Amino acid sequence: MGCDGGTIPKRHELVKGPKKVEKVDKDAELVAQWNYCTLSQEILRRPIVACELGRLYNKDAVIEFLLDKSSEKALGKAASHIKSIKNVTELKLSDNPAWEGDKGNTKGDKHDDLQRARFICPVVGLEMNGRHRFCFLRGCGCVFSERALKEIKAEVCHTCGTAFQDDDVIVLNGTKEDVEELQTRMEERRLRARLEKKTKKPKGVECVSKAGATEECPGPSKVKPGRAEESGSDPKEKPASAPKSAATNGGAPGKAGKAAPGAVKRSIADSEESEAYKSLFTTHSSAKRSKEESAHWVTHTSYCF
Repeated sequence: MGCDGGTIPKRHELVKGPKKVEKVDKDAELVAQWNYCTLSQEILRRPIVACELGRLYNKDAVIEFLLDKSSEKALGKAASHIKSIKNVTELKLSDNPAWEGDKGNTKGDKHDDLQRARFICPVVGLEMNGRHRFCFLRGCGCVFSERALKEIKAEVCHTCGTAFQDDDVIVLNGTKEDVEELQTRMEERRLRARLEKKTKKPKGVECVSKAGATEECPGPSKVKPGRAEESGSDPKEKPASAPKSAATNGGAPGKAGKAAPGAVKRSIADSEESEAYKSLFTTHSSAKRSKEESAHWVTHTSYCF
């Protein structure tokens, strides 16, 4: 049974208490968040993208996730809110000139400084290692430290000059409160975009929806319904117009007046114009020729002399 032979057990060997909660190393957690892809757990390499919740991904990992959703992975839950490539923004990061990477540690006998980051803030110069809060602009993708945005307040980006609003600023790898706020803003933004898409109608539908409008869509010419009421007559009956002479049209002597549509044509010989004016026309007696004077070839016209 044990405990024989003079063995004296201690209390912690006989009484089992509650298990101690394992504490996560903060340094290791920061390294995992800022140096590795959230989806594939590989080292971050350009092009690097960020979602609307502020998580970092490799762009090729996001594309593979969107193309192949059949394999249900545990890490796929971290990117379940990404429905298309438009939901992520490619980041414009500034390299840290003091970062050497693995170049100086070829033999494995050199200490790796985990506080040294690959990227820095282009305005203040803070390293993006998780010790300082960083954010990016959703419109242009430029990355800055939160201190830079607070100290240098502006309505345009500090590097590219793109205008932005407070809703476009997204915190990278924020706290739980930051993630909840970003998720609320993301849902409101998508709902707003969905409603705007529904309200937009094609031009053809807008023309049909106008029921009481007098103007119709472009097409073959039709008689408007208000014409018949204004005239007070049947639209099928054609209005008869009386013939108008050149004098009633206001034409001066020596000028031909414009005949009204539907008027009876009259000969120039019956008009009251002068003989000099009548001689200009081919229907005048002076322009007619006898059979003897006319030519005998086929291509002859009476107007050629």
